[in-house]
Amino acid sequence: MLQRVIPSWLKVLNRQHMDLRNFSAAIFVKDINLSRNFYTKVLGLEVDIDMGKNIIFKCGLTTWEINERHVIPALLGKDRISGKSSRFELYFETEDIEEFYHQLRSTGIRFLHEIHEEPWGQRTIRFFDPDDHLIEVGESMESFIGRMYFEGMSIEEISAKTSVPLKNVTMFINKLHGI
Repeated sequence: MLQRVIPSWLKVLNRQHMDLRNFSAAIFVKDINLSRNFYTKVLGLEVDIDMGKNIIFKCGLTTWEINERHVIPALLGKDRISGKSSRFELYFETEDIEEFYHQLRSTGIRFLHEIHEEPWGQRTIRFFDPDDHLIEVGESMESFIGRMYFEGMSIEEISAKTSVPLKNVTMFINKLHGI
């Protein structure tokens, strides 16, 4: 009989109560001023706290022009924090993907792809910030479920295509009708 091995860190986590909350995702940038301009002027994010080389936006994103002498680049190596990034993407939603795309297109940024419909029906665009962080902007769930409904799909078809439970699709459709 095989015995299941539980990692020691999992045993510790199961015994402790940790009161964690997501405060911010921090991305390292080469030029804080260039990044500030991109995120405020191109994406329209609002600055919550500006600490010079570290900017926290109201949406919870932080950009950080990290000092080379900080412990992170000292231990990881400068190339690990200043190279091209493709291991994650920043994700935002909009109610009007077409309008957002047209405004974004006029900025001359580099796209991974322009408006694209994902297999689950959501329309998205992906592009890069000045430090090559991948950014996705997609229709909000309410927007793309509403769009599919108004295009003639039944609630059951929407649920099957999106993998959103039927009760949630129904809730979004009822909200559209003011119910």
